[in-house]
Amino acid sequence: MSIQYRPTTEEELALILEEGEGYTLEFKQNVNSDLPRELVAFANASGGRIFIGIDDHNHIKGADLSNKTLSRIETMAADCDPPVAIAIEKLLEHKLLVIHVPESANRPHRCSKGFYLRNGANSQKMRTEDITAFIQAEGRVRFEQQLRRDLVWQEELDQKRLDHFLELANISKPEHLQTLLLNLGVGDYQGDRFYLNQAGVLFFAKEPTKRLFHVSVICALFKGTGKSIILDRKEFAGNMLENIEDALLYLKQHLQLRWIITGESARRREVLELPEAALREAVINAVCHNDYLEEGAQVTTEIFDDRVEIHNPGGLPKGLKPEEFGTRSVCRNPLIASLLLRCNYIEKLGTGIGRIHDALQAEDCPMVKPRFSGFFTLEFPRPSYQALEKTPVETPAEPREKTGEETREKTLVETPVKTLVETPVKTPDLILEVLMEDPNLTLAQVAARIQKSLSAVERAANKLVKQGKLARIGPKKGGHWQVLK
Repeated sequence: MSIQYRPTTEEELALILEEGEGYTLEFKQNVNSDLPRELVAFANASGGRIFIGIDDHNHIKGADLSNKTLSRIETMAADCDPPVAIAIEKLLEHKLLVIHVPESANRPHRCSKGFYLRNGANSQKMRTEDITAFIQAEGRVRFEQQLRRDLVWQEELDQKRLDHFLELANISKPEHLQTLLLNLGVGDYQGDRFYLNQAGVLFFAKEPTKRLFHVSVICALFKGTGKSIILDRKEFAGNMLENIEDALLYLKQHLQLRWIITGESARRREVLELPEAALREAVINAVCHNDYLEEGAQVTTEIFDDRVEIHNPGGLPKGLKPEEFGTRSVCRNPLIASLLLRCNYIEKLGTGIGRIHDALQAEDCPMVKPRFSGFFTLEFPRPSYQALEKTPVETPAEPREKTGEETREKTLVETPVKTLVETPVKTPDLILEVLMEDPNLTLAQVAARIQKSLSAVERAANKLVKQGKLARIGPKKGGHWQVLK
């Protein structure tokens, strides 16, 4: 059972060795019993190439090119159920074998070890539920691999965006861009013409939203805990990496900061009320697992007084049960995931939710709340809102035995062991320091930053005004504070 293939050139081989394994590329040092698994995984996904004679470090070691080896490979492909169509190419100068596996029209295929599917740069075994979902989804065109025949790729390609990706992925710029784009999986030939696919447009086009208005990312800020009053709204229509960074920047601009004092230094530092690492993983998860075939909805990031919600259309991928969320990886867009993995936006497929939990736990933040429906939602309760809700009104402290030290006011701050420590910095001094840095803050925002009750901050602020150390300039709404010397 043979197929037609495009021969591997010297330039392409050099680029492949530099790029490493990916969604459509697999390296094996020799032919072994795992090869049928890779054959069915590629045939069940989008096809690809298996290079025999290259080790895990992308070094050419050479392979046995004898007819016996070729016959063994062909037998392995024929023994799959149904048989997998392949073509074997010899690279004599390097003693390499290249097994070309096209996307199959007869899937799903299985080998003696079961059903496998390509997931990023790995071949993942499918369970019964996965196979059922796979069969049900057959005939549904994969969004990320749709060729954009309406676009001339040379005119649409944004060289700066491509160069930025190559720099992040540590890949040298080749002489022939088609070869690079083909190996990355973001384009393919139709006859003799080369076209970008949808993934290529999302990452490297000058206008990623051209005729794809639903692939932008929406960020919104609301007043209160509902959606009746919108304070701010932005729509980001850059490429996929830019949208991730812009959405994260939007969150950082509109969330509160809090003070931290650690045992490493007596100086306080500001940190975001929700860990940036957790928010970053959530935004990446949304754009990576978004159902881009759902044209009536977009990835959205919404900020409320009490929470942050990050949504993407599509709910849980088929084959993944709610109770398995965070423990198994089922990728809706494996090519997009592979590209994000190449440029280090993803560390390892299937670990994002775990890193979100770890980041929140490390900062003593409330755990994220996932929701599954037609949308997939990650809800982050805001610590600043909980602090305002739960912080009791300060009352005079009970008399205690004097120790010779001055009485010091206690403030809630973090230490490496997450305990309450004392600091000599008093509430009025904290208020002045915060307002010197940002005079546009409200007293409620000041209270959240210094971890004090609103009533305590209002009393201290009024006292500072009477002492001539603080003044309110302009109206209550729209004015600002001025710290007086």
